[in-house]
Amino acid sequence: MNRPADYLYNLLPATYRMRDAEQGQPLRELLAVMDQQGALVEANIDALYGNWFIETAEDWAVPYIAELVGYQPVHDAGRPGTGTASAVRNKVLVPRREAAHTINFRRRKGTLALLEQLSLESAGWEAVAVEGFRLLGWNQHLNHRHLGRGGTVDLRNGPALTLLGGYADAAAHSVDVRRPSSHRTAGRFNIPSISLFAAPLVSYAVTDAPACCVEKEGSQCFTFSVLGHDTPLFIQPPDPSGAGCAELRLPQPVSRSALTALQGRHPPRARASTLFFGEGKSIAVTAWGWRGGARHDVVSADVIPADLSDWHAYKAPKNKVLVDPERGRLVFPAGQLPRGVTVAYHYGFSMDLGGGEYPRRTAQPAGAAVYRVRKDSPHKGEFGSIMGAYGRWRKDRRNAGAHMAGVIEVMDSRAYEERFEFTLAQGEYLQLRAADGARPVLRLLDYRVDQPDPLSVTGGHGSRFVLDGLLVVGRGLVVNGPGARRGAGDGTDPTVGGDLCDVTIRHCTLVPGWNLDCDCEPLRPDEPSILLDGTGAAVRISRSILGPVQLRRDPDNGQAPVLALADCLWDATEPCKQVLCDEVGGAAFSSLCVQRCTVIGQVFVHEITLGEDSIFLGEVVAARRQLGCLRFCHVPPSSRTPRRFNCQPDLVQEAARAAHPGDLAGGAAAAAREALRVRPALASRRYGNPAYGRLVAGTAAEIVRGASDESELGVFHDLFAPQRAANLRARLEEYTVAGFSTGITLTS
Repeated sequence: MNRPADYLYNLLPATYRMRDAEQGQPLRELLAVMDQQGALVEANIDALYGNWFIETAEDWAVPYIAELVGYQPVHDAGRPGTGTASAVRNKVLVPRREAAHTINFRRRKGTLALLEQLSLESAGWEAVAVEGFRLLGWNQHLNHRHLGRGGTVDLRNGPALTLLGGYADAAAHSVDVRRPSSHRTAGRFNIPSISLFAAPLVSYAVTDAPACCVEKEGSQCFTFSVLGHDTPLFIQPPDPSGAGCAELRLPQPVSRSALTALQGRHPPRARASTLFFGEGKSIAVTAWGWRGGARHDVVSADVIPADLSDWHAYKAPKNKVLVDPERGRLVFPAGQLPRGVTVAYHYGFSMDLGGGEYPRRTAQPAGAAVYRVRKDSPHKGEFGSIMGAYGRWRKDRRNAGAHMAGVIEVMDSRAYEERFEFTLAQGEYLQLRAADGARPVLRLLDYRVDQPDPLSVTGGHGSRFVLDGLLVVGRGLVVNGPGARRGAGDGTDPTVGGDLCDVTIRHCTLVPGWNLDCDCEPLRPDEPSILLDGTGAAVRISRSILGPVQLRRDPDNGQAPVLALADCLWDATEPCKQVLCDEVGGAAFSSLCVQRCTVIGQVFVHEITLGEDSIFLGEVVAARRQLGCLRFCHVPPSSRTPRRFNCQPDLVQEAARAAHPGDLAGGAAAAAREALRVRPALASRRYGNPAYGRLVAGTAAEIVRGASDESELGVFHDLFAPQRAANLRARLEEYTVAGFSTGITLTS
């Protein structure tokens, strides 16, 4: 409970308070300080009491409570550290839920349900355990028949064939003598074998968002993604029981066979399964102005699952919609088109990164004026457009006593097609953000013939601009400095003096290549996502996905502006393309700081103050090498950087040369082999793919555990995947029944 104001002072007799008031209340001020310190002591006492219980204990106390019940941390995962920097890692090394259930786990040792729960609580991965002996081909005893186990493969059963190799596979297999926990090639089908299928991907929701009409294929062709690219549709957060369908147990793509439900007998008619399709399910479609109504919620009976890899292979019958969940496409009847289509679906990705509807923290200056935006049917006090809200803020700030700080909050996941041009006066603050649980899309279109139409920001001295939780497609962000404003003739306010103080981008996606084709290929791979035009503003980017950054014109003050990226996927679409440079491809006049990032492309920069726990897939060239440091990074050998500490492939090359003393040719060949061995490879380099930016299975341990805290290098550092896997392997070995062996299989 919070103390009321002047708690100690009000306990004094009234006569002392009266005398204190006559003397200017010095006693009241003294007791206020004592009251503040006393409140801190009481809060500390309350926290100490809470630390007696695993549910309420602070993170630092969890290992001590766990030790009381004999919980042993996994040393292969690393030892817990101290300080705020180790707080997230310590939660992975000593999971609170696993420690709380230690006694319960020991009582249930050897059960399949326990193995699945161990995966969730020790590694944070949804999982399904499958016993290998149940899938062996064998001659059943007539007195103990298992009619549902181990049938031979029916080549006419398409849905069953799609499940082969997965956790829902029900076909009979021959004996595989390889162990499921082998570090080489794992086996699955043997009497003592148990396979634990774990899903590292997360299913993220997109609600009430516009579908994209692919006009070049036909006005009846749509994609679920607003960008117009193919994306597999995932199931919603899974049902642990898997009621009605085995595929509902893990976050994974919805297959066409799983979406298909047959109805009738002569002949059976295909329709969408109600387990996946409908309001509140994994997939939902609303067609506006279709079938004679203002709004029509498409139901499962209206949907025919189909293979739409060729848009024109099938034609939708009247009053029906073709849906391909594996590509994220839908087709309406050619002569029965809706006025608009909104969809709700789920996509798969590794973590909370870029624009998305996942929960995130927002912050704003005290006393900031908030203007809320909703595109369709705005509520009272809300605006129907972003620039409308911005215009109101500009009008309000001219009034006497108006707030200098403004926040424009977008409340839905719709697409906004406007000319986004923001001008800030001296000392002003503007934040454009998505509301919690929304992912609005800013579509930058070609409005003007003789000028580009980017997201433009111009500011005066000490002004600040923030982007938070948005997806920007079609163009990039341009930050204009004083040099760019002189004689621009673009309508920029000439009264704006000075330059922006800083630009902050967090939890945003600035689509690399501006937009995507159906196969996720970038449409404009050479265009920058951010253009800094003569500005000295500090640009800070965190938890975002973006394309190249380009600097045009050096700032007038002669100081290299700060460009800081943390936990970002910085993508030039190819390692041989430039991800940071000036307008002619030379070194960008910037001071670069990169932490826990995956950089796909070449970096040409004036100086690098810090590079940490990052992967650089392209060449890095710093003009000034006397300042800064690269530590715990992967940097191509041809790079020209400041001093490097514990970087790859430097370490393995030094070890290879040391193993061949006196043999320069042999040492050079071994060093080249080692550099190739530790070179990171990504499962996908295309934005829009669920495996985008992830390291492929079998990546060298020097990369997977090469960070300063033994996590993996790159943007997914904070997942602590190697620590999670080490925790899970140790717990499976501890809790698997004697004589059996459990192996981990990642589903995607």
